[in-house]
Amino acid sequence: MLIFDDTDQIPGQPWRVHDSRRPQPRIVTPGAEPGRPPSDAVVLFDGTDLSEWESAVNPGEEAAWKVEDGHVEVVPGTGDIQTVRRFGDCQVHLEWATPAEVTGDCQLRGNSGVYLMGLYEISILDGYDNPTYADGAAGSIYGQFPPFINACRAPGQWQSFDIIFETPRWDEGWLVEPARFTVHHNGLLLHHRQEAMGPTVHLETSSYASPHPEEGPLLLQDHGPMRFRNIWIRPLTDYDAE
Repeated sequence: MLIFDDTDQIPGQPWRVHDSRRPQPRIVTPGAEPGRPPSDAVVLFDGTDLSEWESAVNPGEEAAWKVEDGHVEVVPGTGDIQTVRRFGDCQVHLEWATPAEVTGDCQLRGNSGVYLMGLYEISILDGYDNPTYADGAAGSIYGQFPPFINACRAPGQWQSFDIIFETPRWDEGWLVEPARFTVHHNGLLLHHRQEAMGPTVHLETSSYASPHPEEGPLLLQDHGPMRFRNIWIRPLTDYDAE
């Protein structure tokens, strides 16, 4: 390995340019195929069971959605489900499909949402040839910011979300940094470090009224028939370490 010990100091860092003493990046083995979980991921759903999930309506009770053929299907009326584990800063991958048979329009088509920390929603919707209010479109930060583009596939086809979520930072009850989202839908960028206005609310403006826990569950919304598969998460605990 090349050794440099007399180069310039990098401003704001304890290292010199090309410093051979600087710690090497942690090795993470990528998934065998695009979208598959890497070696450091927490696999939340691999197509077999819901052991990582619980009822969000009655925490501690088993999730009542149906697992079959490698996916989990919403059982309408049973309520949202959430992860048993809690997460803060994270990278999330999930795949979803709306019903192949189209009924209704606007928000009455295949509809769900994924909530980071159980508080901040990225909308899931059949948005293929289906106009709706822009801040409720597929991939929107619900009620706040529309996605850059509509990247929806046709109804019934599998689609993917890849989400980087940065939690808000508080200092003695004061907001220092808002929550931020970077979102890709089917590989296309929808949001780039977009600041959330606060936890998701419906028909109202959002705000950071008070601090909340630093970690929370990943939550999937019961809002009608939907299917999910291949869900994993990477807690980002050391991604910005020096």
